[in-house]
Amino acid sequence: MKPICTVILLAIVLLSNTQLLHAQEQITDSTYNVPATINKSSKKRRNTALNDYLSFPNINKIPYYYNKKQLKAIARLEKKQKYKKALTRLRKYVNQFGVQNFRKDAYLIWRLAQLNERMGAKDTAVQMYRLVLKHHRENSLTVKLYYDSLMQNRQDAFVPLDYYYQLVEYRKAVDTLVAPKSVLTNMGNKINSKDEDYGPMLTVNGNKLFFTSKRIKAGFAEVPDEDIFYSTDDYGNWEQAKPLRGLNTTFNEGSVCLSRDGKTIYFSRCNSPDSYGNCDLFTARLSEDSVWVDVKNMGIMINSTSWDSHPSLSHSGDTLYFASDRMGGFGDSDIYFTVKNKKGEWQQARNLGPIINTKKNEVSPYYHPQFDVLYFSSDGHLVNFGDFDIFKSYRINGKWTEPKNIGPLINSTGNEYYFTIDFDSKDLFYAKSDGKDKRNLDIYSFPVPMSAQALATTGLSGSIINPETGNPYHGIVSVIDLDSRIEVEPKFTRSDGSFEFDLIDKNSYLLVIQGDDFFRVEQLIYLDGDTEVEVETKPIRKKWKFVSIEFEENSSNILDTMKADLTRVIKFLADNPEYKLIITGHTDQKGNPEANMKLSQDRAESIRSFILGGGGFNPSRVEAVGMGSTAPIFEVEVDEEQRKLNRRVEFQIVKIGELPDIESPAEDF
Repeated sequence: MKPICTVILLAIVLLSNTQLLHAQEQITDSTYNVPATINKSSKKRRNTALNDYLSFPNINKIPYYYNKKQLKAIARLEKKQKYKKALTRLRKYVNQFGVQNFRKDAYLIWRLAQLNERMGAKDTAVQMYRLVLKHHRENSLTVKLYYDSLMQNRQDAFVPLDYYYQLVEYRKAVDTLVAPKSVLTNMGNKINSKDEDYGPMLTVNGNKLFFTSKRIKAGFAEVPDEDIFYSTDDYGNWEQAKPLRGLNTTFNEGSVCLSRDGKTIYFSRCNSPDSYGNCDLFTARLSEDSVWVDVKNMGIMINSTSWDSHPSLSHSGDTLYFASDRMGGFGDSDIYFTVKNKKGEWQQARNLGPIINTKKNEVSPYYHPQFDVLYFSSDGHLVNFGDFDIFKSYRINGKWTEPKNIGPLINSTGNEYYFTIDFDSKDLFYAKSDGKDKRNLDIYSFPVPMSAQALATTGLSGSIINPETGNPYHGIVSVIDLDSRIEVEPKFTRSDGSFEFDLIDKNSYLLVIQGDDFFRVEQLIYLDGDTEVEVETKPIRKKWKFVSIEFEENSSNILDTMKADLTRVIKFLADNPEYKLIITGHTDQKGNPEANMKLSQDRAESIRSFILGGGGFNPSRVEAVGMGSTAPIFEVEVDEEQRKLNRRVEFQIVKIGELPDIESPAEDF
């Protein structure tokens, strides 16, 4: 079934205060049904719900809300600088919006954001600005730039995975942890064909995979005929896909969804004579001889004269989510839902609202089989890696949270559609284009990464600071799930040194922070509710010496007391492959100068061997130089303390290709 349809966008502009009184018709009321929910989430997740501030009860009741008297009153309050009262009135007004208001009156949401910011409610203001950008019809660069400035230290900056894998290669000899995998598994020729294959749907028990394929050609012109296929899991191996008996016709069928008992199927059929639009939702039941029979159009309460497809059921089976490009929505294609009444009859379809839907396209909804999480594909939300990305949103106390992009391990520069996940959230299946031909979809499988996990609702946040200056460090932050030994997608620290991850509560993690200016930081964390950590670590100087590096007299053997600090050096070199290390050994002025020179060289070489052996580096990255007593700190040694300070090993990091610093003194670390 088609993922999107194209509608001519109607442009709006941010209007001035004098345009507040633009008159519009009011439309009569209608009923509104709300789906049920389990209401489980963390405090953090609840606090991010925009609907805690605005609930928009008129969505699906009236197309447009207009009250000339109220708008005049708001304008007067603003003119008199009575901003608190104006904010209260404007919030009440915006809360009455119908669908059309988001296209025509986005400027009122902008003003609501400005008033919230003026009154110190920055978090609420950010949510309002985000809402403007999702629904404002023109490319409002001013709004976008201002929003980005507010979000400077809130947005995630994922590390490009190709770059990160290069770092992982350097770390192999140092770490036994497994990097996040971005190599998706194409499900192979038993599932995929040379034509488009998409719309996967896994049964609750995980033993059957249904999907849509264009592999069959019809007529003299060999026009692709969309049909429903299925494959059975045979002890971990998917069998050759077969067409589904009883449903496929000369018309186009696809986008399957099954009830939990597997006896009722919901699907889309296009261009058939018993349809209201070009694609409609149908149902069928499974007969005793395992054939789908009693195929029925779901009726005018659900289907429209446009395109309706991509069904997905709630846990209880009394709410059906689907995509449609019918008139009266927020964008080109929106997600809708319908609920059953007490008689088991499906009621009038309703739009899912302005938090999920945008001015562009939202398609392929998928409700998690165990948790209150809705996954869907969109090209209209603010964080996109490609054209269509997959997002997730939580249903909490009957409200939807701000959708979150599930990250670069799933989403790419191509298109991602039709996400489905198994009951235990171990594996996911979805359709993906190859990035070159965006129309050529195949079905892929993939272990569910942390960002797509339904239970990843607990926040781990923090910052890394230079304690000497109070300034933030810039680096790469990784979190390793110690149960699976697999890393979560790495992120850059933000400009203020902060970072944030959504993880699964009551699990153990290893926090790893690496950068150019400090030794790698590693911290074990048992996540028990939202957790914030503040990391302070000393900066690395151009030259330094470890207090722990002190050899026994006339010996070059590495002592156990040295190994912890030398391991820090190994990890720094592993994290920063663009650097090399110069080790210089020094002695005091006692004894034979030639013997001292040899001893210092032996000590430097001993440390070099330890570092090369621990990191598996190219030998050219670590240089050892014996200086003997030729470069003393104290030219004249008057006591044992000065002789001890002259007996030292210094380390210097130098970018490969640059000259070392031969003048700066080494500092203690």
